[in-house]
Amino acid sequence: MKRMNKMTRQFEGYSFIGLWIIGFMAFSLGPLLFSLIISFFKWSLLDKPVFIGLKNYIDMFKLDPLFWKSLKVTFTYAVVSVPLGLIVSLLLAILLNLKLKGMGIFRTLFYLPSVITGVAAAVLWMWVLQPDFGILNYFLSFLGIQGPDWLGDPNWALTSLIMMSVWGSGGGIVIFLAGLQNIPQLLYDVSSIDGATKFRQFRAITIPMITPSIFFNLIMGVIGAFRTFTQGYVMTNGGPLNSTYFYALYIYNKAFQDLQMGYAAALSWILFIIIAVLTLLVFKTSSSWVYYETERKG
Repeated sequence: MKRMNKMTRQFEGYSFIGLWIIGFMAFSLGPLLFSLIISFFKWSLLDKPVFIGLKNYIDMFKLDPLFWKSLKVTFTYAVVSVPLGLIVSLLLAILLNLKLKGMGIFRTLFYLPSVITGVAAAVLWMWVLQPDFGILNYFLSFLGIQGPDWLGDPNWALTSLIMMSVWGSGGGIVIFLAGLQNIPQLLYDVSSIDGATKFRQFRAITIPMITPSIFFNLIMGVIGAFRTFTQGYVMTNGGPLNSTYFYALYIYNKAFQDLQMGYAAALSWILFIIIAVLTLLVFKTSSSWVYYETERKG
């Protein structure tokens, strides 16, 4: 009887996770393995797949200048936008953490950009950055500054998209705000008695206590930066002069414009490896700079 009850409980447990496993294999693991397989084939969707081994990967590194260009653009975007987004998000979170009347309204306003869909945000920023009638150049004109053609000038196009990424940092603000509100007030009170300045409190208390929030936002920022697609596709189509030709946009063009599905799959796996390596590096180094209160208690 006990054996039957145990088997029944096991069956119930497997039945609960069974649908999830089926869904994972059908919509995640299956496509993932399929993309890995076709990365070793020449396949244009219109013709029969032809096995070519590592040729897609070899051509990518040796014969494809756009591969290196898109990789450079994406790395540049990530190196600038991720740290800048972290700094701006943290500073805004500190301001929004002040105990002032009506602060909830400001928190909502700063979070709103992050809930706007990518295409809608791109269209909005195309209007903001419009060289002749855009609101940004309109305000610059009051300062006697002739604003550039933000999206049409190769020297400014990527900078414009970086500004847009910082504008949409509401999610990071919420994470930092939660971390700030989790810091015990007692730590600040004791340090004030010891004569610590506000800057020293920020450096010795605030920063160490919110390192888990910094860690989370850093991971998500790196992954998001390397997956950037919508801005380049909607706002600039990779131009001008490929200055905003993001790696994800290059994958899309190879797959759905050039119909080189095998080559696009190989590009996707290179992107997966890059993101995995960078994420692993952040995880490996986190033990030296991320502080968890539970570790101190243990």
